[in-house]
This record gives sequence, structure tokens and C-alpha cells, in this order.
Amino acid sequence: MSAKKDVRILAYESSCDETSTAVIKNGREIESLVVATQIKSHQRFGGVVPEVASRHHIEVITQITKEALAEAETDWKDLDAIAVTYGPGLVGALLIGVSAAKAASMATGLPLIGVDHIMGHIMAAQLTDEITYPALALQVSGGHTELVLMHDPLNFEIIGDTRDDAAGEAYDKIGRVLGVNYPAGKTIDAWAQEGQDTFHFPRAMLQEDNYDFSFSGLKSAFINTAHHADQIHEKLNKKDLAASFQAAVIDVLAEKTVHALQQYQPKTFILGGGVAANLGLRTRLNAEIKQLKQQPKVILPPLKLCGDNAAMIGAAAYNLFEAGKFADLTLNADPSLELPYAEHMLN
Repeated sequence: MSAKKDVRILAYESSCDETSTAVIKNGREIESLVVATQIKSHQRFGGVVPEVASRHHIEVITQITKEALAEAETDWKDLDAIAVTYGPGLVGALLIGVSAAKAASMATGLPLIGVDHIMGHIMAAQLTDEITYPALALQVSGGHTELVLMHDPLNFEIIGDTRDDAAGEAYDKIGRVLGVNYPAGKTIDAWAQEGQDTFHFPRAMLQEDNYDFSFSGLKSAFINTAHHADQIHEKLNKKDLAASFQAAVIDVLAEKTVHALQQYQPKTFILGGGVAANLGLRTRLNAEIKQLKQQPKVILPPLKLCGDNAAMIGAAAYNLFEAGKFADLTLNADPSLELPYAEHMLN
């Protein structure tokens, strides 16, 4: 019996301020990964400017496509599909990736696969270890904080969602108050390791009987504390402020996650998204899960796969490829795309 043919997918990711391409083999092996970051361009504005992001995507996307193919020592004829993030994200940024992927698909005749950005973040775990289902994912990024129950690689159920500000968004907003350059998460995490939780900020929705999240009240409490101190000319310890903020965020994320693990008893737990790189969060979740009577396998992707990248899109696309879920050239950017999704797919 002949061995199953390898499947290689060229993937595009351009949902925000990173332009990325990758070649992924069999949904689990990274043959190449190129990321063109725009962080320095957006730092002077304190956050991502959509128009600037779109222009940068246009400038680099052709070049990094060539780089991904060269790094993988792969030609177009060696590929089996083209994949792209089509939402959620910044509409202008998404359109650049979608247009590039559709052009590549049309020129080569390779099938096109549209991938949900959040699904990509979660499936980055597939590049690290084998996911045993059912699985539970805590997805934490700038725009989303969600608990997702995964029945299989394509069947996702959101059991907890963001009511207002996502965790990563709150990090960036309080970073401006602390005078930390965008993106603020890494610096605040580092400061938090050295400071103490002396301010005891609120833990929103912690006692409620659901898995939803809210960080706007925490953000407001932080900003009000800092502004009041400025008005009375009191100097606050920035590392204690960072530690107090992070403790409030992690308490909510960890406790809700542990409760969900106890209720659903998944075989695998996955941490995904940009905030998955947070050392405090990773440490706390590892410690809490080790205390459970029924412990799932824990997959914490390496730091390079926590931020936006095309490798995670290629991993998710492989599962869609295997299921025969392809898009056609009417695929369009959907900035408000939500899981679960299947409307645009062709069976």
C-alpha cells in the first residue's frame, strides 16, 4: 500500500499589523515561516493605524511570498493549496492577504482555503503537539478573549466570550498610561514579575455563573488610579501597578479556565493568541492544571507561534483541506467573522 501523499499549503496572514507567509506540510510541520512586522511604524501612534497597516502589507506581500517558497525549497508546482485569513481583523489589512491568495489561486489553479483568524491561533497548537479531542482552548489576544470547546478540528463552540475590552486590548491601553511603547504586553509582564499586587484592582465577572470576560472596568479602575495620583502629585510604583493589573487579569482568566476544565473535562487544553506569550499567565495555568484530579494534556505553543503568523493559518487550513472545505474566488474579507463558521465553504 502506497504512503499517503504529503500536503503542502502556502498560507497568508495579514489581519492586523503583521504580514506573514508560510509553507506548512501535513498541517504539522513548518517548512518556512516569514513575518514582516510593522511594530516600529505604529509605535509613534500608540497603536495600529489601519491605513498604515494596509500600505505596509501591500509593500511586502509579494516579496515574503517568494521568501517563504525559497526557504521551504518549494515551487508553486509542489503546493497543494493556498490558504488565507479572511477574518476577523482590519478590513483593509485582510483584503491585501485575501487578494494575494485569490490571485495565486487563480494563476496556479490551486484550491483556495479561507481560514478564521481565531481558529488559526488555536490550531497553532497542532504545530507543537498532537491535539486529542475534545479539547478546550483559551484564546487571548488584542481583540478577543474566548473559551472555545473543540469537539474536533472543525467543530468549535464558544462557551465564553468578551463582553467589552479583550485582555490584550486592556494591556495596550494601560500601557499608554504607564508610558510603555506599543505593544505593551511584554513590558508589563516583565514589570509584573518584579512588582507586588498592592492596588487590588477589581476582578470582573469572577463570581458570575458563566465563562464570559470583561476587562473594561479593570481598565477604568487602573486609569482612574493613575490619573488621581497625577492630580495630587503622588508618584506610584509602576511595577506594582503592572503587577496589580496583571494579577487581576490572570485571576479571571485562570479561574474561569479551571472551572471550564472541571465542567467539560477535555482531553487537551490549549492556550492561544498573543497574550499566550505572557509568562505570568502560562505559569499560573500550568500550576492550576497540575492541581486538577483529571488533568488534560497541556499545549502551550512556543512564543513565535503566539503572535499573528501564517504557520497557524496553514495548520488550520490543512484540517479544512482534508475535509474538502474549499472557498471560491468570491471569498471576501469579513472583519467581524465569528466562530463557528461554514457559510462560504463549498462541500
